[in-house]
Amino acid sequence: MTTPRHGGNLAWAAELAGCFPHDILDFSASINPLGPPAAAIAAIHSSLDLLRAYPDPGYGHLRQSLADFHQLSPEWICPGNGVAELLTWAARDLAQLDQVYLPTPAFGDYWRSLEAFDATVIPYPLPLPPGPGATYPLNPPTSEVSSGILVNNPHNPTGVLFDQVDLLDGLDRFDLVVVDEAFIDFLPPDQQPTLLPLVAEYPNLVVLRSLTKFYSVPGLRIGYAVAHPDRLRQWQRWRDPWPVNALAVVAAEAALQDTIFHTQSWRWLPQARQQLYAGLKAIPGLTPYPSVANYILVQSATDSTTLQRQLLRHHRLLIRDCASFAELGDRYFRVAVRIAEDNQLLLDALERCLSHPVVR
Repeated sequence: MTTPRHGGNLAWAAELAGCFPHDILDFSASINPLGPPAAAIAAIHSSLDLLRAYPDPGYGHLRQSLADFHQLSPEWICPGNGVAELLTWAARDLAQLDQVYLPTPAFGDYWRSLEAFDATVIPYPLPLPPGPGATYPLNPPTSEVSSGILVNNPHNPTGVLFDQVDLLDGLDRFDLVVVDEAFIDFLPPDQQPTLLPLVAEYPNLVVLRSLTKFYSVPGLRIGYAVAHPDRLRQWQRWRDPWPVNALAVVAAEAALQDTIFHTQSWRWLPQARQQLYAGLKAIPGLTPYPSVANYILVQSATDSTTLQRQLLRHHRLLIRDCASFAELGDRYFRVAVRIAEDNQLLLDALERCLSHPVVR
């Protein structure tokens, strides 16, 4: 099988490890290990009869639930088949501009979606390592032609936030600003540098949100965009009907109301992330980067692809190599933050692998 470009490909990992997919402990996909919320599972079980009918094509109830959650008007919200689907339509809008700035290293789906519509992409390299500050600067050169920018906050794969002042400045400088906030839910609300409150003020702003990572339901494929209603109506004309299935809708609605799950997740992450970061830092040959997200980027003195396969074959642990990030290559890998016991299994396995390296 071809090496995957995304994390979470357990079928590929299991074939390499010679086991079943459920035997793999997955650190490659940055999914909340505390989920899915019990409320979401209960909602799915109690709604199986919905499989007999098509979903509401306007997703009115879900849009209202999201609007209440964010204190927005539902007409500014568009549910989608994960952020990946919505990113496609955002990229189609961006590609109509003369150029699109893309901070790099960049998530592979950004390249996919922009290249699908022949966008003129201008890479904007970010410093690696990020440096002592808690945020990345974001100040591409001013252009005389129409231009947009696609940025994720927190940044993937480094887990660093972008400077809020720079993001706000970008709303006045660019014709279209698309901000992917797929991992911002892992920060408590009072620490989230979200641009959602500004969408009604800036018609050139699109904010993308994922419901699959924080609520641990990537198999359901659900996310949403917040943007001007005129833009969202155009997207509706481009896309297929019924992009979100009925069970994903009820699970999302229930998860949004599960405040106990929210609180548990916000309490779990800082301690678990610090445990994993400190453990990685203590292993010779590894240099982890500080992160505000539920994943950590690690620079390695050892080829990360070889290390990934060694962990799979001998320990049934899957990490994300960074081969799909062209600017990183084979000396970086990314790991999700899991519960303390899982994190320790990874740390022990990494120490054993690095102390007995495989000669290629």
